[in-house]
Amino acid sequence: MERQRNISEFILLGLSYDQNMQIFCFVLFLFCYIALLVGNLLILVSIRCSPLFHQPMYYFLSHLSSMDIFYTSSVTPKLIADLLGGTKTISYGNCMLQVFAMHFFGSIEVFVLTVMAFDRYVAICRPLHYMLIMNRARCHLLVLAAWAGGALHSFPQLSMTIQLPFCGPNEIDHYFCDIFPLLKVACTDTYIIGVLVVANSGMVALVTFVVLFVSYIIILFSLRHHSAEGRHKALSTCGSHITVVILFFGPSIFAYLRPPTTFPEDKVFALFYTIIAPMFNPLIYTLRNAEMKNAMTKVWCQTLFSRKAHN
Repeated sequence: MERQRNISEFILLGLSYDQNMQIFCFVLFLFCYIALLVGNLLILVSIRCSPLFHQPMYYFLSHLSSMDIFYTSSVTPKLIADLLGGTKTISYGNCMLQVFAMHFFGSIEVFVLTVMAFDRYVAICRPLHYMLIMNRARCHLLVLAAWAGGALHSFPQLSMTIQLPFCGPNEIDHYFCDIFPLLKVACTDTYIIGVLVVANSGMVALVTFVVLFVSYIIILFSLRHHSAEGRHKALSTCGSHITVVILFFGPSIFAYLRPPTTFPEDKVFALFYTIIAPMFNPLIYTLRNAEMKNAMTKVWCQTLFSRKAHN
């Protein structure tokens, strides 16, 4: 690997050269990251400390919140620090680690969202057999499959990136290390690797999106036979899932399902699937979910009361 490159670090050009814009972005993304951490940690603790953890939907939701934290933390702290710094550099090793972490945790999140859609399909279309089909052993197996899918997706991406030779320009026109910007500065013909990346990342995003879209069409079609109250509850839950899917998959498909090149708009679209969508997940899943709001109220009220009693 040392023979293939003669650079030890990359320069990230970031979001903007304007100092005032960088200060504005620093405040904005610091707030977004804190909101993301607090919101997802609230969901995690509330589910773990309540009976909801034994329900498959909330079991999967706790894993989604964990992936949101890991996924966004692989990019956002570096972005926030760079917005206040001068030259935005990242070492070669940390750059490769960022590529791996982004694709590993991101693809796990994609597969967990798919598992959650399957869970809603079983709950709405096979309600009498729901607990039999979605038993705890099968839930563990589905989460394990999501992690395995993340590994199968991310290790080939990392392998292709590590083999790229870097011998000249080291400026990456992005705010984090990703494969397409790295292909642009590699000193070799990257056409084949670019096609492989599109086949891997792009097709994973597209196929899972189509699967999710079809599953929700089937779910909505089957709601014709439910009562008005049942339809309202199912639509509320599915509406939350569909909102998350659109926020995450729309920009992801634009970023990866296209010829291997870079555009100025890439950084704006990347903000949606790295920061904005994970930040809105806690709000989307709690504001429209009475069970989640009740669980959070009980858990945190009990915590406050126990602390007051102890004092």
